[in-house]
Amino acid sequence: MTDQTSVTVERLIDASAKDVFDILSNPKRHLELDGSGFVRGDENGERIKAVGDVFTMNMDGPHMGGEYKTDNHVSGFAKDKLIAWKTAPAGNEPPGWEWLWELDSQGPDSTLVRLTYDWSKVTDKKLLEQIKFPLVSEGELEDSLGRLAAATTG
Repeated sequence: MTDQTSVTVERLIDASAKDVFDILSNPKRHLELDGSGFVRGDENGERIKAVGDVFTMNMDGPHMGGEYKTDNHVSGFAKDKLIAWKTAPAGNEPPGWEWLWELDSQGPDSTLVRLTYDWSKVTDKKLLEQIKFPLVSEGELEDSLGRLAAATTG
């Protein structure tokens, strides 16, 4: 058992912070960014615009017994700088894990992107037994950054 409660990866991407943010704030594009293999598609088709927005994703994974949906509650939003959400099984309040995408412009065509998967606020012991955190590995997060880099060139 580890005391680790988050994983952070980062990568320099050859695109403006505006272009990177445009991709991240569009849930329709999240399937092509997903390094975990769990995301199947966006349910709502609405762009993320502010803290408090909720977008629903179609998912599939053995940890949930197959197909399921998540409601993602936007918890951080600063145009071209930060987008974050707390994930919950559809119809439920978020149980404590969060995804944070931080963008640090390095110039007109370069952005340092930091992706953090944080489960430090998960307190439900039953849930902690059911889901072995981290559910998404550091390698899968790095794959997501690679997919984001590829999406900015397409």
